[in-house]
Amino acid sequence: MYVVYMQLEEYFKVLAPDDIRLKGTRIGIESILYEYIYHCKTPEEIAEQFHTVTLEQVYATILYYLHHRSEVNAYLADWLEFSRRERQAQQQNPSPARMRFRQMQEEKAKIQLLES
Repeated sequence: MYVVYMQLEEYFKVLAPDDIRLKGTRIGIESILYEYIYHCKTPEEIAEQFHTVTLEQVYATILYYLHHRSEVNAYLADWLEFSRRERQAQQQNPSPARMRFRQMQEEKAKIQLLES
């Protein structure tokens, strides 16, 4: 019988304390765990959603979360707060491309209103 032992950490690349990615991908553990925790997706559904991630990597991420729950919960809370702040900043200071898109939507709505 041939047994392979792997450390969970071998599945991840820590770019910074607030940026942990699955090795060989650009996918952060927060993306996998958000789908698992908040959207209640199965590992199979998550692997299907993220085409560059294997099912083994999804299971490793979930297992890492289960073994380091308090640290990962803090990591996720920081990520969610960062995401909220970024969305808020984007809403308050939209890019020129976003402004043009809004203008085009408004013009299209006016044309549709006039045609009806």
